[in-house]
Amino acid sequence: MAAASPNQQAPTPHVVALTGGVGGAKLALGLSRIMPPEDLRFIVNTGDDFEYLGLNICPDLDTLLYTLSGLSDESRGWGRRDETWNFMSALAALGGDAWFQLGDADLAVHVQRSHRLRLGQSKSEITAWLAQQLGLRCQVLPMSDQPVRTRLRGSDGWLDFQDYFVRQRCEPVIDAIEYVGADIAQPAPGVIDSITSKHCALILLCPSNPWLSIDPILAVPGIRAALRASTAPVVAVSPVINGKAVKGPTVKLMRELGLRPVAGTVATHYADFLDLFLVDPADVDELSPPPCRIEPAQILMRDLADRERLARTVLSACGTAITQTEPG
Repeated sequence: MAAASPNQQAPTPHVVALTGGVGGAKLALGLSRIMPPEDLRFIVNTGDDFEYLGLNICPDLDTLLYTLSGLSDESRGWGRRDETWNFMSALAALGGDAWFQLGDADLAVHVQRSHRLRLGQSKSEITAWLAQQLGLRCQVLPMSDQPVRTRLRGSDGWLDFQDYFVRQRCEPVIDAIEYVGADIAQPAPGVIDSITSKHCALILLCPSNPWLSIDPILAVPGIRAALRASTAPVVAVSPVINGKAVKGPTVKLMRELGLRPVAGTVATHYADFLDLFLVDPADVDELSPPPCRIEPAQILMRDLADRERLARTVLSACGTAITQTEPG
C-alpha cells in the first residue's frame, strides 16, 4: 500500500452512529463534544419524512442538525429555540390546516430543502449543504435519498407516521408497523462505505425508538447486512430503563405489538449484529441469557454533562482508538 503523501493526511478512525428522534440526538451531541467532529458519521432515519403544505419536512434530520449546531429548543424537545410563530398564526387565521407546527426560522429550512429538491438536488446533497451552512464538520447522512414512509396500523386502518405521532399524539393502539418503499430504496451515498470502511472504529445505535427510528434505517436493503459484515464493534444503548421509556411511545408500542417492555427485548431485536448492549444497572439481571455482551452504565441523559459522560462510556467500553477531546 502506498504511503500518504506529505500533503495528504492519512484517514483517522471514525465512529458511525445510527440515530433518529430526540434521544438519539442527545447522545449524538455528546459524541460531537468529546471527539473531533470530522471523525463522526451520523446515519439518520428519514422514515418520518412527509409532505406538508407543499413542503418536504424531514423531522429527524432537522432535529439532529439543530441539536448539533446549538439551535434546538430543549424545553419543547423539538424545533428551534427562540422561535416565532407568525406564519402558523396567519395560516390558522385563514382557516388553514395548522396541526403540524412550523416555526418561522424552521420554515426557512423546509423552504430551502423543498426548493433544492425541485431543482434536482438529492436529499444527501441538501443535508450536506445545510450542515455546512450551520457550521457542522461532521457528516450527516440520510439513510436513503429515496422516500421511505413509516406507517402504523390501528383499529381504523393504516396511519402515516406524523398523523399517529403528532396529530393523534400516539394514542391509537397499534398492531403492525411497515416501512413503505424500503424494499426498493437504496442506501444514501456514504452510508455503506462508512459502515464497512476499515477505518470505522465503532458503530453505535443511539437510544432511539427501535421500531420507529432505527428499524426504518435497517429496512433499507444492504444496511443491516453491512452491520453484520462490519469488523467494527457494534454497540447499542437501551432506550428502555426499568420497563419505562425515557421519552416517547417505545414501551407503549412494545406492549401493543406483544413484546415484553424490557431492555432485553431490544437487545434481542438487534441480536444478529450487536456486540455490546449498554443498559441501566437496574436492567442487568433481566437479560438472561444475554444475546450479546451486556454492560451496566448510567444511560439516562438529563443534561449536557450526562450526554458527554455517556459518549465517553460508549467509547471506553468498546476500547476504540478514537481521539477524545475536552469540550470546547
